[in-house]
Amino acid sequence: MTEREPKQRPKGFALRVLKRIDSLPDKRSGRVLANQPGRSGTSFGANYRAARRSRSTAEMIAKFSVVEDEADQSAFWLELVGDPGLMPAGKLAPLLREADELTAIMVASRKTLLVGSRKSKIP
Repeated sequence: MTEREPKQRPKGFALRVLKRIDSLPDKRSGRVLANQPGRSGTSFGANYRAARRSRSTAEMIAKFSVVEDEADQSAFWLELVGDPGLMPAGKLAPLLREADELTAIMVASRKTLLVGSRKSKIP
């Protein structure tokens, strides 16, 4: 992974989510279901940037928890878009994989920070 990739991947994810939800049908269910993945998909990237600017390990751990939640929520909402057949599963599969991968990365990052912060407190 290059140094730029951690910054670009969340932004790319957000843009892909926005593009995908733009293709939802313009009916009540499409509008309702487009709103949530649009919010969580873009919030993921914004909160990830905030986490990278954390002033302390504790603050970073807390912010990574939020980022993890947003990635997982994105996956949930994208799954829901596919359930009523508003969008073919094939169009959602790459985004769902990305949401799952991003969630796993955030979980691992938060756990690494937790372990590191506990070790630094051991005399």
